[in-house]
Amino acid sequence: MAGIYIHIPFCKKLCHYCDFYHIISGDNNAAFVNALVKEAEIRKDYTGKESISTIYLGGGTPSVLSGDELAMIFDNLKRHYNIEAESEITLEINPDDVTPEYLKMLKKTEINRISMGIQSWHDEDLKMLNRRHTSEQATAALNEVFYAGYENVTIDLIYGIPGQNPGNWSSNLDKSFTFGITHLSAYHLTIEPGTVFGKMKEKGLLEEIEEEESNSQFNILIEKSAAAGFIHYEISNFGKPGFFSVHNSNYWKQASYLGLGPSAHSFNGYSRQWNVRDLKKYIKSVNEGKPVFEIEELDAKTRFNEYIMTSLRTMWGIDLEYVEKNFEKEGYDYIINLSGKFMNYGLMKQEKNTLVLTNQGMMISDNIISELMMPGDK
Repeated sequence: MAGIYIHIPFCKKLCHYCDFYHIISGDNNAAFVNALVKEAEIRKDYTGKESISTIYLGGGTPSVLSGDELAMIFDNLKRHYNIEAESEITLEINPDDVTPEYLKMLKKTEINRISMGIQSWHDEDLKMLNRRHTSEQATAALNEVFYAGYENVTIDLIYGIPGQNPGNWSSNLDKSFTFGITHLSAYHLTIEPGTVFGKMKEKGLLEEIEEEESNSQFNILIEKSAAAGFIHYEISNFGKPGFFSVHNSNYWKQASYLGLGPSAHSFNGYSRQWNVRDLKKYIKSVNEGKPVFEIEELDAKTRFNEYIMTSLRTMWGIDLEYVEKNFEKEGYDYIINLSGKFMNYGLMKQEKNTLVLTNQGMMISDNIISELMMPGDK
């Protein structure tokens, strides 16, 4: 069982925090979609004979695509891939792209899961993030999605925004849970180099919030999502029973996936590759029949580190039997020896034959994961 990720690079406006590859235009849609379907055909054997259980259209802003463009993409995928009948097919959508007509068109496609980038229900936050929708638009859009008949709906929220206080964050969560969402992705704002926020931070115009405040907002997130019936199955992800993201869960469980589009990543268990991060070069290379990408062959140590990095973020944790089977005694002993101190500090616990982070451990997950990774050869 494998997945397909499709990167749609077009945006109408630049969000100040975003470091995904994007361009502020939609003029190249036709040329891009033609190249995309050609790449899908060229790389149809990447996942071997595995069936496709998930398709995820992310970006960028996938909701800039028309019905004809989406139909062209799905018709091509169905011709060249064995897509399972009950596959999860997700489209990321911006609130201000939502209209009854657009949703009516989407219902005619294979899309069965909607992911909406709300980010905040407070207009002051949205303005700071440079989002192109308002809270009022987001409310109307989410209601329209449910009215159109979608039941598998997830939204994104951001916390840790400078100036955001616990009260505002609490109200963001409270309002979110008044809708019929089945999944929530809540990400702490990360200020990445090269983004607008990154440049503002370099100039001293923006400061990240204090760690104590971050921890407070994370605890509010855990408490309120649990009270609303959501299971905290990954550090940033919460789902109602039966509504975890299959696509993202497969990432965390080391399943194979194919990435299509500029900058998209692919993984087959033994190597990782990523497409050129340039739309014009991407279109040109695909049209010439030679998609441009970089590739990294993964040795045993790298695969071990990737397993630790992905698995420890989830409720399923590190499977010690899996480690012993795939990384032999060296990997097993390495984890056992290092995990003891984290359990003593209450940051990690052992449940049967798995190691999982506690809520306290999740707050410093990056540090713990970093310490558990095998160092590179000198």
